Amino acid sequence: MAPRDITLFCLGVLCLGQKIQAQDENFPIPIISATPSSVIPWNGSVKILCQGTLESYLYQLEILENLTYKQVEKKLGFQEVAEFIINHMDTNTAGRYQCRYRRGHRWSAPSEALELVLTGEYDKPFLSTDGGHVVMPGENISFQCSSAYISFDRFSLSRPGGATLSRHRDARLQGDFTLGPVNLSFSGVYTCYGWHSGHPYVWSAPSNALELVVTDTTSQDHTTENWVRMGVAGLVLLALLAILAENRLGPQLPHQEDQQDLPDLSWSWQRSQTERTFGLTPKDHQGDSWS
Repeated sequence: MAPRDITLFCLGVLCLGQKIQAQDENFPIPIISATPSSVIPWNGSVKILCQGTLESYLYQLEILENLTYKQVEKKLGFQEVAEFIINHMDTNTAGRYQCRYRRGHRWSAPSEALELVLTGEYDKPFLSTDGGHVVMPGENISFQCSSAYISFDRFSLSRPGGATLSRHRDARLQGDFTLGPVNLSFSGVYTCYGWHSGHPYVWSAPSNALELVVTDTTSQDHTTENWVRMGVAGLVLLALLAILAENRLGPQLPHQEDQQDLPDLSWSWQRSQTERTFGLTPKDHQGDSWS
């Protein structure tokens, strides 16, 4: 091989090695999640999932303490998703979590933060609205979350499958939440929680539940009118079919013009009845003349 060819080959191998190294450095950021929920009742269990890559052989779960993340648990073994289970939630396990994975000789960047909230530490607050529970699309609705016994300085409004909203306490010792303009997706059951800003991951028990119904009554009225119209039209159609069937299947009486061509049978019938009554035979009145 010529010296020039050897030089080009070495340069190609060097470039390829640098490209592979650059790819290894760009690890995908892990994804952290909690199931069944990140809001867990006292003494409940939760599963934390950390998703990395198939080449990841070590996962690490960390919790934020005193502005620094500390190791909680490690999982060894090649797997794309590692599971970390907390069997009994309490004030020590509530907090802000993140995870990372190791591939080759390096760690990935940390995941985004996952906040695990413990509920049931305090008595439940009371949830109310300033109006009815049924609203039209485009309207606003306000919720009030308050506690008569505990002086919370934070309140959160929550709906299953929806985002959790947090508010400062106002002068009336309650949290006010205004939703709107609402649409059909706002329908659902709402609850609220009270908590203290010094312990943001320890909440009260959930409040009483309030169901919000967003309904378009105008569309329902039009639908009802359409059903009524269809029902009336169906009845009219059935009546017409009944009349038509009666005309086609009823007795066929001759028309007046046709009756003129028929023999007059009424006289013959009367005479026959008279003969039967008096025992006459045709011979008995052959000579009789009727005027």
